[in-house]
Amino acid sequence: MATLMFACRAEAGPPFVTDDPEPPEPGQWEVISTVTGTLARGGGDASLPLIDANYGAAPGLQLHIQPQMAYVHAPGETHYGFGDLEIGAKYRFIDEDENGWVPAVAFYPLFEIPTGDKERGLGGGVGRTFLPIWAQKTIGKWTVYGGGGYGINPGADGKDAWLVGAVALYQFTEKLQFGGELYLQTAEAPGDRDAPGFNLGGSYELAEDLNLLFSAGCGLANASENNRFSGYLGLQVIY
Repeated sequence: MATLMFACRAEAGPPFVTDDPEPPEPGQWEVISTVTGTLARGGGDASLPLIDANYGAAPGLQLHIQPQMAYVHAPGETHYGFGDLEIGAKYRFIDEDENGWVPAVAFYPLFEIPTGDKERGLGGGVGRTFLPIWAQKTIGKWTVYGGGGYGINPGADGKDAWLVGAVALYQFTEKLQFGGELYLQTAEAPGDRDAPGFNLGGSYELAEDLNLLFSAGCGLANASENNRFSGYLGLQVIY
């Protein structure tokens, strides 16, 4: 069963596969406790839970670590245990011009350490690297961001791949931001097919510095193989 690159691990920008270029403020932590998963042909996989921890190390710089407990179900077998560990650093090298049309832009390299057991389907078995660039622009109540990158997926079972995506969000109320995402993940393994898809979701402010993040969607082609349904639910704490 194919899985989206970093989608259940990273994917990606919570609560979407596509990420944004905005790091936390210097000295600030952003921690998201997440349950996320994907259903595909004959089974599915999930992170139960996944912890997405980000620290503002300097102006425009975010350090990232993401451990997870992985769950995999296939006909005749189910496995649960430590999954692969993701680390990375986001650097915003262009700031958004609030009075003009220049977007914020960041480079966000990610590396996945193979801490999960490949034989039980809980990890990739090799270190994987993702090298994306993300951009964002806010116009009134609209926030639009997107971009993409190249994934290096070594080993006999892997194939280098591209991920591109775009998100548009609208601020409906002071607390609720909602919108949608389109993305394309090219095949990550020999014999797999490309996985375009969409998600609808957003965020709701429960209290100051406490947000509920949510999304749901599915594949737009080859969905039975890659993504019949995917969902994300996370609690974001900023301190």
